[in-house]
Amino acid sequence: MTTTDSTPVSAASAPYIPDECLVAARAADAKSGEETVILAMGDLLGVTDAFVVTNGRNTRQVKTIVDEVERQVKLSSGRSPVRVEGLDDAFWVLMDYGDFLVHVFLDEARAFYDLEHLWNDAPRVAWAVAA
Repeated sequence: MTTTDSTPVSAASAPYIPDECLVAARAADAKSGEETVILAMGDLLGVTDAFVVTNGRNTRQVKTIVDEVERQVKLSSGRSPVRVEGLDDAFWVLMDYGDFLVHVFLDEARAFYDLEHLWNDAPRVAWAVAA
């Protein structure tokens, strides 16, 4: 996977992203999602404000991450995804919340599609809680 030199900006100084993106990123991390990033997409895409991108090492982990993201976002805001695609094979699961999308990849799929490289101009938003 290609990495970028973009330094994450704090959520406070980033372009608008829904608060649930932070919840989704932390939920993915809680289930060992790898290299979780939030991309602020509003200025580039116009149809959604943010992408949360993460991956799991196997299909069971991908499904576990999806379940935890859905559970935590529902607990924090009462929201459920409008649509979930790709859960049957868990190669690339797309959770559509309307104003943000959560992409949970199997690690090989993430390397192949490389969304971070495709959307290299999107600001990365820092989401981890400071220790």
